[in-house]
Amino acid sequence: MEIVYVYVKKRSEFGRQCNFSDRAAEVNVDILPDAVQAMNFIEKDPIDTAVQCASDMSEHEVNTERFEMETRGINHVEGGWPKDVNPQEMEQTIRFRKKVEKDENYINVITQLGSLMDHCIKQNNAINIYEEYFEEEEAAGITDEPPSAKTISVFRDPNLEKRTATHLSWHPDRSRKLAVAYSNLEFQRSSKDISYDSYIWDLETPNKPEIVIRPSSPLVCLEYNPKDSHILIGGCYNGQIAYWDTRKGSLPVELTMVELGHRDPVYNVIWLQSKTGTDCFSGSTDGQVLWWDIRKLSEPTETLVMDISRKGILENALGAIALEYEPTMPTKFMVGTEQGVVISCNRKAKTPAEKIVCTYSGHHGPIYSLSRNPFYPKNFLTVGDWTARIWSEESKESSIMWTKYHMSYLTDGCWSTTRPAVFFTTKMDGTLDVWDFLFKQNNPTLNLKVCDDPLFSLRLQDNGRFIGCGSKLGTVTLLEVSSGLCTLQRNEKNLASAMFERETKREKILEARHREMRLKERTKTEGKEEEVKEEPEEEKPEEVLARVQKEFFDVIENELKRRERGRAKSVVGQERELDEDDDEIILPKEEEEEREKEREKERETTAQTRREERIF
Repeated sequence: MEIVYVYVKKRSEFGRQCNFSDRAAEVNVDILPDAVQAMNFIEKDPIDTAVQCASDMSEHEVNTERFEMETRGINHVEGGWPKDVNPQEMEQTIRFRKKVEKDENYINVITQLGSLMDHCIKQNNAINIYEEYFEEEEAAGITDEPPSAKTISVFRDPNLEKRTATHLSWHPDRSRKLAVAYSNLEFQRSSKDISYDSYIWDLETPNKPEIVIRPSSPLVCLEYNPKDSHILIGGCYNGQIAYWDTRKGSLPVELTMVELGHRDPVYNVIWLQSKTGTDCFSGSTDGQVLWWDIRKLSEPTETLVMDISRKGILENALGAIALEYEPTMPTKFMVGTEQGVVISCNRKAKTPAEKIVCTYSGHHGPIYSLSRNPFYPKNFLTVGDWTARIWSEESKESSIMWTKYHMSYLTDGCWSTTRPAVFFTTKMDGTLDVWDFLFKQNNPTLNLKVCDDPLFSLRLQDNGRFIGCGSKLGTVTLLEVSSGLCTLQRNEKNLASAMFERETKREKILEARHREMRLKERTKTEGKEEEVKEEPEEEKPEEVLARVQKEFFDVIENELKRRERGRAKSVVGQERELDEDDDEIILPKEEEEEREKEREKERETTAQTRREERIF
């Protein structure tokens, strides 16, 4: 065996810890400086180097393929007939029915099916399978949720030169599509190359519009037909009215003539409640409201000039910006003007003067939105200048409720379709305000910053959950509000009705008081005017001279009388002083006689002066 290594430590010392001790310093190496080596050094500027003790990461973007959906329809026709029987021919179907009814099996089958059907009908009548047992509990739980809203999707104008999204309209059937009208409303600011196209967006595909609408002039407003979802009506910037059928392409089916349409941009078009579903009316800042039938757009069926003096003069008419029409009141409509006045009209009146029923004044600028409360149509909302106001048809001099004056201009507003006490407003600073006047009156319940650009348009879906907001740069933001803002709360209708009635009654009392004060002021001013009118009759020169002389001598005589009374008082006072002094001092007789003579001389002088004055 070969010895590799020899351990000299003891076995007990294996594995012990190191023991250190202090000792004196020892110099192991001493290298003296070398001047020759110093010349070989290179000076280097100090450099800061950062060190990150984390692993390097790389960022990669992946765009997944979007699932494309297609809409396909199925046309179902009546079936179950034999091949040799045409269901469209009445005679063949009657002949076949008679043949089947004569069969013995037919009667047996009908009796068997009749008993089963009778059992199902009785069962359905006994129990309502669709009854909801816990509606109140669910509503009470929803109220605890704080109001909120979140962004669902954003639709951007695909053109390089951005335009304002001036109007929004939801698809009437499924509400899965949104029609947006794009135009530049700034006067003479649009370039020659700007696009005139407007779009219909599908909520599932926000990257590309589903349908392009190509008008002859930029569209200011665009509205779906509630009876036929394929037809849209639009108002153009040049005053024309056009309608589209999406089944026939992007170009308009028919256009109005320029000379028979509006003279200014058409700011609003609304479909009317009619049997045919083809009637509509439009409003423009040229002061006219025109009625149309899309089956014949060559000329308007009716015209109304917005002249509140009821003379029908177009030069005195107020420009129409907002229109309001409630299908439950088919003869009434309302117009919001750019002068801040709301005009209530009745279409079925006999004369144009009678069609303008009354006016409501309260805004300092144009009224951009006008809408009736869907639950209480007598109350309507107006949005203009820096406030939103709620009116009652019974109070014409003032609104019954209004918001505070905001720092930014208000641009649009609408009522909630599911809650009577909730409405929405948009502002120029890009914020959306949600108001619930049963919860707060002074401030909005929810204030949401939608974008940095000014908001210009607003539209609420029929279910009250989704809101579309259009901005100045053509961006349409789709928002979803919380369930508490779109679900009817317990006893909300009664509370909202009571508040409307209370505020209306208060405004009526104030109106009566103001009317009395104005009547008093009018009577005072009329009395003053009558006094001014009662002027004296013109006098002759001789009469004027005689009157002046008489007044002059009367003044002189009154002055003489005044002086005589003053002298008499002074003499009596002197005599009283002398009588009082006689008790103490006795004057000589000579001095008394001299004083008596002086008094007599003064009396004679006074009498002489009076005679001379009278002679004068």
